[in-house]
Amino acid sequence: MYLETILVLSKKNAYVRSIDIATELNYKKPSISVAMKNLRENGYIVMDENGFISLTESGRIIAETMYERHTLITNWLVRLGVDKDTATEDACRIEHVISQESFDAIKKYVKETETT
Repeated sequence: MYLETILVLSKKNAYVRSIDIATELNYKKPSISVAMKNLRENGYIVMDENGFISLTESGRIIAETMYERHTLITNWLVRLGVDKDTATEDACRIEHVISQESFDAIKKYVKETETT
């Protein structure tokens, strides 16, 4: 979720800071600091001397995968008649637990039904 948030924020802003992530997720700054430390130690982000956060290549791959899942599942649920807010919340939960096989099947189905 943090990596996806960094990706989304980086598309909107020239730079991303911990406080931006805290604001976006409505989390407290200490929670974000712990998470950013873990992400840094695992090689998913880098933080410069000004506190600006960037995704590493491996972090970007994970973030883009999660973002694709979130976006596709949200849009699919909305097309099925689910309220946008509910669809967004549900997609956030689903994207973290769905298998790649199931996601690929949904993605294939969505693409096929968009063209018909």
